[in-house]
Amino acid sequence: MGLLRFLFITITVIYIIRILARLFMPFLFRKAAEKMTEKMNNQSGQQQANYQSTTKKPEGTISVDYVPPREKKKPKLDNAGDFVDYEEVK
Repeated sequence: MGLLRFLFITITVIYIIRILARLFMPFLFRKAAEKMTEKMNNQSGQQQANYQSTTKKPEGTISVDYVPPREKKKPKLDNAGDFVDYEEVK
């Protein structure tokens, strides 16, 4: 009798959770999507404000954002020594 009662209560609770999940999950997902959209809009607004503030410079000034690393000079092969041509003997 105790086993049947346990199974009945367990199955009833599972079905109630499924029904509640179907009712509330769309609402929760919609709220989460709205929060993420709002956060992205705030970030893009901040980026635009930063970009506009950095682009308003007096005429004639130069700004360099990236300087590539200098390439190492390759050693000249003329000073590397003598190269001997050879033929492979079979």
